[in-house]
Amino acid sequence: TVAEAREKLARLEATQEANNTWAEKAATRIREALQIAPEEAAELAGIGPEDALPDAEGVEAKLEKLRRERENLGGVNLRAEEEADEIKQKIETMTGERDELAAAINKLRHGIGQLNREGRQRLLAAFDTVNGHFGRLFTQLFGGGSARLELSESDDPLEAGLEIIAHPPGKKPQVMSLLSGGEQALTAMAMIFAVFLTNPSPICVLDEVDAPLDDANVERFCNLVREIADETGTRFLLITHHALTMARVDRLFGVTMQERGVSQLISVDLTTAEQFAENGRDKNAGKEEDTYKSTG
Repeated sequence: TVAEAREKLARLEATQEANNTWAEKAATRIREALQIAPEEAAELAGIGPEDALPDAEGVEAKLEKLRRERENLGGVNLRAEEEADEIKQKIETMTGERDELAAAINKLRHGIGQLNREGRQRLLAAFDTVNGHFGRLFTQLFGGGSARLELSESDDPLEAGLEIIAHPPGKKPQVMSLLSGGEQALTAMAMIFAVFLTNPSPICVLDEVDAPLDDANVERFCNLVREIADETGTRFLLITHHALTMARVDRLFGVTMQERGVSQLISVDLTTAEQFAENGRDKNAGKEEDTYKSTG
């Protein structure tokens, strides 16, 4: 009937008006939340014109879940981009410094390698020189025999130890620790002078190195010191209590204490004293000859 049709039309118009109101509210929400036009929302969500809309309850549940996750993330850092740029710049700076440090390390390793190679060459050259002097001086001090130096414990000269193999006259070769006290002293003396001859100095001080030696070895020691002094021009200062050593020096300095607590230094030029003694003997011989002639 006409009345029923009008009533149905009124219901439809009311429903349409309600739908329009809901659509306007939805469009407003889309603009506020997404900052886009409502027509672009479907495209952004990946829903085509012919596709069916997803279930509203499922979408609401997913939206609520995403909201909670967003809240859990905390507040928005407005300086995040600036901080990211700063961190990127720091990373670039640190990367550059790392590269420079790696280059410096490689350069340093190369320099250390060169120094080690040069050090090995110089060490082996010095070792050969010292070894030659040592063998010669050992034979001279012992009046025979032989001795040598050996590198031990490593193939690298920079890390190797040094071992002395001594062969005194009438004995078999053995390490220095098995020698007697006097033999050790002479061997050490030969070693010291071998190093000294490799690079002589103008002055050399020896403090009672002749103390453990007997008279025969003291004589050899004095001869060696005189020979080195003539060869290198070195002035030796000997501190000694041995009479034979005192008799072989050019100048003698002594400290006496004639009064308690009062020290006095005495210096004697033995070369001049010998000349005076010879002149005195010559004069006495002349007087004796004159006396013999006058008597005759």
